[in-house]
Amino acid sequence: MARLPYLEVDDLKPEDQELLARSINLQKILVHSPGAARAHGGMGQYIRYGSTMDARLREMAILQVGWLAKSSYEWSHHVKIGYDFGVSEDDINNLIAETDGLDTGLAIIDKTVLRAAREMTLDGKVANETFAVLAENFSREHLVDLLVTMAFYNAVVRFLASMEMDVEEGYQPYLDQFPLPD
Repeated sequence: MARLPYLEVDDLKPEDQELLARSINLQKILVHSPGAARAHGGMGQYIRYGSTMDARLREMAILQVGWLAKSSYEWSHHVKIGYDFGVSEDDINNLIAETDGLDTGLAIIDKTVLRAAREMTLDGKVANETFAVLAENFSREHLVDLLVTMAFYNAVVRFLASMEMDVEEGYQPYLDQFPLPD
């Protein structure tokens, strides 16, 4: 059970009710602070729909953050979202294998994006060598978008954990398919 109650549309002022257009538990907690909900939504919308960086690589980076944080909520939601943006079951299995230090058939840029997400999540920053490979393969705009995405989702997983967010029933099958490590 989450640490705050999940709010519904009727709990909100009329001018804030549109914040629950996407009625997921994350939104139902964020709307305790409508300003924070709007700010979060703005960044999330930019990352998902405004950035022109490769959507599959973006989702792979987000999934890597969720996996490392052992965030059931983030992981389950972004397995589903990842499918919508070109992430395959093989990609997810390869992400898990790469995290365990195993070699996979992923392309070098895929491996580098995952390594960058691991470094930022575990070390607080991307290593020089990794950054150099990213800079060779991405425009500056896409490089910034990738790093902003990884940083944003590192914040999100910490918020989710601190709020003890529940995974909605419809997302449980993704956890069953790809269970997080103990």
